[in-house]
Order: sequence, then structure tokens, then C-alpha cells
Amino acid sequence: MKTLLPVLFCLLFSITAARATSLKGYVYDQKTGEALVGASVLLEKTDRAVLTGLDGSFEIKHPPAGAFTIKVSYLMYKTFSKQIVILKEDNPVIKVFLSETKDAELHEVMISAKQDGSAEKTARRIEQRSPQLVNVVSGRAMEISPDLTVANVIQRVSGVSVERNSSGDGQYAILRGMDKRYNYTLVNGVKIPSPDNKNRYVPLDIFPSELLERLEVYKTLNSNMEADAVGGAINMVMKDAPDKLQLKVNLATSYSQLLIDRKFSSFNTNGINFRSPTEINGKDYKATQLDFPKGTIDYSSKHPAPGLVGGLSIGRRFLDNKLGVLLAGSYQNTYRGSNSTFFNSSNDNTNPFATITSREDRQYSEQQQRYGTHAKLDYTINPQHKLSLYNAYVNLQSTQLRDTKETDFSSEYSQQLGKAKLIYETRSRFTEQQIFNTTLHGDHQLLPEQLKLSWSAVYSSAKNDVPDQSTINILGIKENFIDRKTVVPSIGEAYTRRWERNTEEDKAGYLDLTYTASIAGAKVDFSAGGLYRDKQRSSFYNNYTLTAATPNLEYGKNFNNYTEIPWTVKNETGAVNNPLTYDASEKISAGYGMFKLNTESLEVIGGLRVEHTNQGYHMLFPAGELRPTGNQVYTDYLPSMNLKYKLSKKEQLRASYFRSLNRPGFYELIPGGSNREEYKERGNPDLKRALADNFDLRYELFPNGTDQLMAGVFYKNIQNPIEYTFQADATRGQDTFYVPGNFGTAKNYGLELDYVKFFHEFGIKANYTYTHSRITTPKTYRILDEKGDPKPMVTDQTRPLFGQSAHIANISLLYKDSKKGWDAQLAASYTGERINTISQFLNNDLWQKGFIQMDVSAEKKFKNNLSVFVKAGNLLNTPLKLFIKGINPINRDTSAEEFDGNTLIRNDYYKQNYLLGLRYKL
Repeated sequence: MKTLLPVLFCLLFSITAARATSLKGYVYDQKTGEALVGASVLLEKTDRAVLTGLDGSFEIKHPPAGAFTIKVSYLMYKTFSKQIVILKEDNPVIKVFLSETKDAELHEVMISAKQDGSAEKTARRIEQRSPQLVNVVSGRAMEISPDLTVANVIQRVSGVSVERNSSGDGQYAILRGMDKRYNYTLVNGVKIPSPDNKNRYVPLDIFPSELLERLEVYKTLNSNMEADAVGGAINMVMKDAPDKLQLKVNLATSYSQLLIDRKFSSFNTNGINFRSPTEINGKDYKATQLDFPKGTIDYSSKHPAPGLVGGLSIGRRFLDNKLGVLLAGSYQNTYRGSNSTFFNSSNDNTNPFATITSREDRQYSEQQQRYGTHAKLDYTINPQHKLSLYNAYVNLQSTQLRDTKETDFSSEYSQQLGKAKLIYETRSRFTEQQIFNTTLHGDHQLLPEQLKLSWSAVYSSAKNDVPDQSTINILGIKENFIDRKTVVPSIGEAYTRRWERNTEEDKAGYLDLTYTASIAGAKVDFSAGGLYRDKQRSSFYNNYTLTAATPNLEYGKNFNNYTEIPWTVKNETGAVNNPLTYDASEKISAGYGMFKLNTESLEVIGGLRVEHTNQGYHMLFPAGELRPTGNQVYTDYLPSMNLKYKLSKKEQLRASYFRSLNRPGFYELIPGGSNREEYKERGNPDLKRALADNFDLRYELFPNGTDQLMAGVFYKNIQNPIEYTFQADATRGQDTFYVPGNFGTAKNYGLELDYVKFFHEFGIKANYTYTHSRITTPKTYRILDEKGDPKPMVTDQTRPLFGQSAHIANISLLYKDSKKGWDAQLAASYTGERINTISQFLNNDLWQKGFIQMDVSAEKKFKNNLSVFVKAGNLLNTPLKLFIKGINPINRDTSAEEFDGNTLIRNDYYKQNYLLGLRYKL
């Protein structure tokens, strides 16, 4: 072991001399020491010329022996020439340091050292110089990765896992084992509202990754950052105006392997009414069948056309580089789907594990149309004053059809005889999510090198609209192993049409003032400032239930298409008097004071933030609820401290502490209930905010401009964490709801390793995170009383936090040949098992099985600024598997599946997806 560690260290970090018949060397920036990728190395009077690789290295194989002049050139740098003597063997490694030209130095002064914000070396520099712990994904890394959305990109970051949507793509980020509720999302440093219909977290799959210059994931906070992040903060830095005219265009086509193997089912969206009959005609209007267009139940199946993905960005600076203009847009139209098996269960007996009651075989077909635009203007009035105006708009439209066949295990079921009752259900749903942000920002140097003022005026809005969702049920039967549809149900909710909509509007102002002084020879920045935000949310819900106008309509006899069924509206005025129709508001005022001390080897940042919250709701139609109006007002004092000690120019230690909070979402406070996919849920007006004390320690090594090693540990102590559990209704015990609550104190700690290394044309990016968390919540179980009847009992059970995986790992293998124009990447992500749904019953939580996702991408550049790229995702066809840790022997009489001593509850397969495209850069 003693000899193995030095060998490994040399392999990973050392630059060694070569004993070979080749000439090797490295090219660096003289000022920063960063490796220069793509520099030209020429051996004059020979045909030997190469380009430097990912680590700035070059190799001229089998050069002739003798005296030659080596010439190294790189754009905006002075050409380097030196006479060398090449030996037949044992040639020493050459190190070349290039200095920028005078034009580049002048350019640097005029543009305030503006650099390529999307470059890999910029990402590493930000990580090294940032006052707090941060991981950065560069725009260039996103461009050549297999990922199209920010949600898929962020899963490559250490300590981050994602929740998938029904098509298998990433949607929400989980940072350091803290559920998605415990982080917030920024655009250019400004918080944006969420279109989510229930929560304040932002679905990251709405953002095309190509609009970003880089993605920053902050693991710790300073006092000048908003404090409602226990896991961390995600900052999307959008593209900025380049120094010279720059044009980027890409166009690609995509397809899913799943939709090669089976057809894509859809419906006609043109006839959708975006307002319910009540909204159109008035509250007392009595709806008829004619008020519900039939397009949403007019289903068709076929193989879809290939998807289309395109993007365009153009920008430059004008007026002697004072005015910067950037316009960018992205469009994605993709077809995806999944094949799913879902087992319904109940806990109505004394068996410790759930009893499977039915099986649902589901097919999802989903068309996603995603487009986004952003525009930025910045104007430098003079070296002391600068203004910028930023506008962004993103939109995601999802047209989804879910086709389900449910097999009932409770009666008339025989696995041996192939006999069962069936229910066929088809749900058609169109969803539109939008986010808009406009920010006017100013930077002003009031006193040269002493007093600086920054401000922002922000308007943001978000919307989630699910108009006219249709769900229709048809009874069926299995006889002699043959399935068939029979009749329209005469009772119950045979056919429903539902409207859901929520909008959120933010008006915010930010102000920051910084005074710089010299104290005992050390530079100290004193900062103070704050923000005020007025957030308004409105939510609307309406539901209509229809029944067949004629009883016992037979499929294949009385109708062959669902559009042929005559219907009667059961609740003619709808269910607009629903607790989910409400208005809510949140007013936050915050102030902070902070100092930043810089010495040659030590940086200290400390401060205190104060946030005052006034959050309330008003149910427009309380429907007998005892608390139709609610309000919470509180003030939090939130200190922070970040230390960075430089061990050398290339390595440093960081230590951090910050106190943060997590506020309830509006929906989580509303006491009314609603029906969701597999359960009922309701809010909790007594839900408290969670408070957390967060500690971090990290070692960082940056051997050059591209390589890095980071190793850290973290610890979080969370008071009143918010978790969901199933709870019986206080007055109607037979009703059970999925309800948010506070559960004492939770602890979360772990370690992170992050490693990047390049070897000429090859590179490796790898990270690993171990997370351990514990929380104790009450659980129910049943015993038999003296009469032999089941009696509920309650006990406490300790478990991990919702969504926390013990092990998360990523590895990407990179290849880059600058001379031949090749870029390639093979990326794999591992997410360990985690709790997906918390049960009210002991030992019946739903766990998600650990999984590996593997993706690949490649790009070939040509001399005419054109390149061809390919991307392929989910190469291993990794499924989503949910299970209960244990087996109920009763389930063996059904078709319920078992694996590794567990009961399978859900199994989703997505298969592979492919993309082929062209890219042009000017």
C-alpha cells in the first residue's frame, strides 16, 4: 500500500519527462499558468505540426534528430520561437509560456478583463476564486455533452441527483440528499418564480441548456444571498455579448427507440377550451355535453415524425465596445414515452406489508415542445457606470396521453384460469408552463476603488395551465387469457373533464453597497444591502363528472370510438367551489451586513442576514373548511461565515457555516384536499418553516487551468424539516391524505469528491458523494385485539430523508483531437436507492431502486465552421423501479412481481433516445 499511493499520485497529477523517440511538451498562459488548448506547435522545415490537447500538452512523434526551430502560436498571443536540439531518445519535456499580444492587453483593459464565460478554464477559475463553495458546468461542456436541458446537465454535478418525469428525463434537482424543496433557482443571480402547481421549486427541464453560458451550483451561502436554501442554490448564467460578432446555429433531429418499437398515441389539441364552461358562461351556468369538445377523446396511434431541435444565437459589441447586444433562441420538439407497470396496494389487515389489490399496465406517449428566448443589452456609460437590461422567456408545452389497463385482484380473479375484471382508462392532458423575467441592473463606482453601488429592479411571472384534462373509463374482462372491453360504467366517475391553472407574479428590488478600506495592510470590503419582494399567486380548479346517457353501452356494438358515446353531465355547474381555488401572497423584506477580509493567504467573509416573511392565503370557495384564510408572519436572523486559506497558489482549504431556512409552499398551507395520481392530498395551515445550520469543510487543488481535485465534508442540522406522510382525517377517519408536516430535528451529513484530469487528447471527470441522513416520524401498524379485530397502533420509525440517496457518482470519459476536429464523451451517472413515497404504515415506504444511466455524444468539426454532432441517451435502458422492502405472501396469488426479497410497486421503461444534428459557428 505504501508503494501504491505514490504511483497513483504520479499517474493522476505529475508531469513527467518522457523516455521515447518523441518530443513532448506543454503550452501555458504566462500570466495565469493555465493550459492553452488548441495551440499550434510547428517544427520548422519539417512536416511535423500538432495542436495542444485538453491539458495543453503536445507530442510530435518520431521527429528527426538534429537542430530545429520550434514555433508555437495561439490566437491573441505572441508567437513563441526557440531553437532546440532533438535527440534520438531521452528528449526532455518542453514547457512553453505564451504572453498575450499588446492588442489583447489593450482589449483586456477596455472590456474589464472579459473572458470567454463558457470556457472550461473559466469554470475552473470561478470554482477556485469563488468566495463560497461552488461547482460550475461550462457552456462548452454542456454543448458537447449528451444533455439538452438544464435538468439533465445538473445531474453531472457532484452531490446532485435528479427526479425524472414520466418520459425518463430529469426534471427536479436534489442537492446533497436534500429534496428539491430545499434549493432555489436563479437566472443571472436573480431568483425566479415557479410554474409548479403545488410547490415553489422550479422544474429545470423547462430550460434548454444551449441558452446558458454556464451553470453554477452553490453549496454554501453568503449573507448577500437569499437564505431559503438548505441544499444549495442553482444559478443559470445566460449567454452574454461577445467581443466580436458571433453567430451560432444548430439544427438536429431526434427519435426514441421506444417509438420505433411501438406506436405513439395522441389526441387533437386544437379544440381544447382553455376556460371551463363556468368561466365562459358564469358561475350558475349548467353545462351540457356540447360544452366539452370531443377532440381530447379522439385518440389516434401512429409512429411519429422525427423530433426537431434547433437553436440560434447572435451577438456582438458596438460603439467602441460600450454597447453589448445578445439575442438567443432555442426550440425543441421531441416525442417520448414509457411503458409502465403499477401495482395498487392497501394496508387493511395485520400483515406487516401491503396487499396488492390491482395491477395497472400503462403506456405513456408525450410530445414536448420547448422553446426559450433571451436578450441582453449592456451599456458602459463610462468606466464608473454600467447598465444592463435582461429579458428571458421559456415555455414548455406537453401533450401527454396515458393509456391504462387495470387488472382487479380483489374479486373474480384467477391467475391459473386467465380470468379477471378489467378497467381501461385513458387520460389526455395538455400542459403549458411558462416563465418570464426582466431585470434592469446597474453597477456604479461612486468613489474610485472605494465605494460601489449595485441595484436591480426585477419583474418575473410564472404560469402553469392544464386545461380540459380528460379521463375516460371503460369496463373490461379477461376470459381464457384474452382481454377485451365491455361496457361504459353506469355509476361512478366514468368520464371527467378538469381544469387547473395557477399564476405567480414577482416584483422585487435589490440594493447592494460596498465600501473598500485598507486596515493594517489588509483589504477589507464592507457590504450592506437588502431586497424586497412582493409575490402574488392565484390558483384555479374546476372539475366536471359525466356519466353515460344510456346505460350498458357495449363496446363494439353501441360504439367503437369514445367520441360516439352520449354523455350526461352529473355536476352541471362543475366543482368550482373547490378549496384549490385560492389567492395567496408572500412579502419578503431582507437586509444584511457583511465584511470581506483579504490577505495574501487568507480570505474571510462573514455577515448577518435578517429576513422578514409575511405569507398568507385566502380560499375563494372554502366548502365548509374551518380555516379559509391563513397567515404566517416571522423574522429570521441568519449568520454566515466563509473562510478560504491558500496553502499555495494551486491549493487551498475552505471552511463554511451558514444558517438557512425553507418556507412552506402556498399549496402546502391550504387545508382543502384534492385527488392526485394514486392518492389524496391536502395542505397543513400549521406547517412551520424549517431552519438549518450548515457546516462545510473542503480541500481544493488546481494543478493547472483545467485539472482539479476537491474533497469535502458537510453536516446539516435541520429543525422542523418538512416531510410528507399519509395521515387519517381528524373527523373522517376513513379518509386518508398525503399531508406535509414538521418532524422534530433531522441530521444530514456526508462527503464529496470531485476530480478532473486531462491527458493530452483524453480526459476524465469523476465525482462521488456519500450522504447519510436520519429523521424520525410516527408510523401506524395493526394488531388483533381481544375480539380478533384489527386495532391500529402507532410507533416511531427512523429513516433517511425523503429523496436522499446514500451514494451518488458520475464519471465522464472525454476525447478531444483539435487537429482532426473530434470531441467525444461517454457519461455515466449512478443514483443509489432512495425513498420515493412515505407511507403512513410501518415498513411500507416506497423506495426507488438504485440505477445507472449512461449517455454518449460526439462532434466532428470541419474547416468551414461547420460540425456534425450525435447524442444518445439512456443506453442501458435503465428503468425506474419502486418497491416495498418486504414480501406479503398473499401477493403470490396475484401477478405481483418480487425481486431480491422486495415487492415491486412500479416499473417504468423509457428505452434509448437518439439525436443527430449540424452546428455552424462564425
